[in-house]
Amino acid sequence: MKNFALGAALASATLAAPFTAQAATEIQFWHAFTGRLGELVDQQVKDFNASQSDYEVVATHKGNYSETLNAGIAAFRAGEQPDILMVFEVGTATMMAAKGAIKPVYQVMADAGVPFNADDYIGAVKGYYTTTDGKMLSLPFNSSTPVLWVNRDMLDTAGVAKDAPLTTWEDVGKVLDQLKASGVDCPMTTAWQSWIHLENLSAYHNVPFASQENGFAGLDAQLEFNGPVQVKHIQTMGDWAKKGEFIYKGRRNEGGADFRAGTCALFTESSAGYAGIKSEAKFNFEVHPLPYWGDVAGAPQNTIIGGASLWVMSGKDDSHYKGVAEFLSYLSSPEVQAKWHQDTGYLPITKAAADLTREQGFYEANPGTDVAVKQMTANAPTANSKGIRLGNFDQIRGIIDEELEAVWSGDKTAQDALDNAVTRGNQLLRRFEQANR
Repeated sequence: MKNFALGAALASATLAAPFTAQAATEIQFWHAFTGRLGELVDQQVKDFNASQSDYEVVATHKGNYSETLNAGIAAFRAGEQPDILMVFEVGTATMMAAKGAIKPVYQVMADAGVPFNADDYIGAVKGYYTTTDGKMLSLPFNSSTPVLWVNRDMLDTAGVAKDAPLTTWEDVGKVLDQLKASGVDCPMTTAWQSWIHLENLSAYHNVPFASQENGFAGLDAQLEFNGPVQVKHIQTMGDWAKKGEFIYKGRRNEGGADFRAGTCALFTESSAGYAGIKSEAKFNFEVHPLPYWGDVAGAPQNTIIGGASLWVMSGKDDSHYKGVAEFLSYLSSPEVQAKWHQDTGYLPITKAAADLTREQGFYEANPGTDVAVKQMTANAPTANSKGIRLGNFDQIRGIIDEELEAVWSGDKTAQDALDNAVTRGNQLLRRFEQANR
């Protein structure tokens, strides 16, 4: 009886063999997200994998933005690159220069026969990742812009009127004085100081961060963020630091934990802070537009994006690129993008996703969640406010961070620090220009 059963099983297996499904093509996707954002990306990948059986996307966290970019570069040199690499906006010029390492998204989609129209994407986002003739090199994925987060309960306790304006930096200064006088230990902190308080400050006031349209028009750009508007702003923040009204927490988003814990009253941070704040904050919070200086003509202009895009690496076969194209198309679909925008605070990267979010009543039910979208799209971008595309920009940010820290500690004036950062940063730009002529 046992022999019969075994024979039947073998016969069954033999007959079934020709009909065994082929293994799904594996698509490696390296990203920089942890925490709530990491969970949401994992869910997107899981949903895509469940929607079809030809491809299996494997998402892997490779560290912070800088670490993920460096991991991708090292992997390419070793011939072990992923299919898709998340690269923050600071690395855009570096990836554009690495022509042999990447396959442009517009080409990936065309070769795979997957419908794709760059004009479907919001202009302020699209322009960052396209060539001068409108060809998209990487897919916008998580695009954000800075806003002002407010702990409403702390302001109420300090006696700050609910209608007290926080529109301009002059307004903010008055509120900081009131918060400090009431005994608040951390009236204001920030994340990503260079991105918010120099890069976006410059765009928002329509003054150049660098020449050559902030690097978009040529590799021979020179840094120019040591002008009067930038010096005034950084010096004012330095003065607030001396008074204990601005508390510096670190170069990245170290201050986010303090704000979410309810120990800091005002927080300049990405609109994408929404995901963590919504899930962790035990207090009433508000989101306001990023303040601007009221005495600067033409302000506010528009802020610029941060976040990252998805670059497709070269050296893969057609089956992989077909899977990559299908996955990128899935991520860009209105339903997926609208949910991503609503869950995270990142901008909806397509017009359709923004329209769907509005139709679903999300903005009406969650006041303030449309602040970032309005701030980015209120005015058509200028040469000074369409973004920044500079070589060695990650290293330049490191220089800026170092010089700003000298201002916060009272060791340098804003003028001295920014002059020094410009001189040191220009040296890195010239190296990049020479290497990529």
